[in-house]
Amino acid sequence: MLKIAFHPIYKHPLPEGHRFPMLKYELLPKQLLHEGTCTPEHFFEPGPPNDKYIVAVHDPDYFYDLLNIKIPPKEARKIGFPLSEVLVERERIIADGTMRACEHALEHGIAMNIAGGTHHAYTNHGEAFCMLNDQAIGARYLQAKDYARNILIVDLDVHQGNGTAEIFQDDPSVFTFSMHGAGNYPFKKERSDLDIALEKGTDDDTYLSILTETLPKLIARQRPDFIFYLCGVDVIATDKLGTLGMSVQGCKQRDEFVLETCKNHQIPVQCSMGGGYSPEIKTIVEAHANTFRAAQKIYF
Repeated sequence: MLKIAFHPIYKHPLPEGHRFPMLKYELLPKQLLHEGTCTPEHFFEPGPPNDKYIVAVHDPDYFYDLLNIKIPPKEARKIGFPLSEVLVERERIIADGTMRACEHALEHGIAMNIAGGTHHAYTNHGEAFCMLNDQAIGARYLQAKDYARNILIVDLDVHQGNGTAEIFQDDPSVFTFSMHGAGNYPFKKERSDLDIALEKGTDDDTYLSILTETLPKLIARQRPDFIFYLCGVDVIATDKLGTLGMSVQGCKQRDEFVLETCKNHQIPVQCSMGGGYSPEIKTIVEAHANTFRAAQKIYF
């Protein structure tokens, strides 16, 4: 059965001016239930994690300053919204959702986190609405438990996974692959193990041609025993924070290809949803829902 991490705290409203992106966390589960893609049994509720897995990734001083809302003002501004205890708790619960989804993926082949994809969180600071890097924490969790040793992170959000690249920059056991808009934030990129920067307006055919050429070769070369997939839908042309030209259908084909590739290679995959900022919420929800539909169709 497809298992999906979801917690009511995911819907917690951000300060005024940042609330619109949070609507998808309320509407996406409702859509999946309404159309019958999922039932209540598919969802599980994460909780506060064991913080030892967080400090295996993040500098302890940074993490404890975050917990105590003592981040220096200059660093807090990089995160992008006023910090609060509930927002930090939300981030911790998202990390737990990804760790628990990893265990479900080991059992069922795939598992999802409706939130997550916080790939702009570095070892010792957060930025761009990311405080704790959920998939990096998931990778360290798998390794600490000896559930996986050789990990591949496939980051197809429109923004480069700069925090993820920094965290694993000297670690050959975790290969970071980011395919993103060349002109998108972050404007000063970190160096992933493999970066593919796409030109403005890249369309479905070009995007999918590059991806289908790259991913199978990467898997054959790296031979991962676990894959993290960051499946942001901010690659579509209508996205306010993206620069690419993909359609919702093309984004769906992207997800189907990645998941079919993982399934065919019998490599467990954990999916975190990442970004999506189109002007109409129905576009965001539809694009994200396609990822869950693909998971059900391919695996179950």
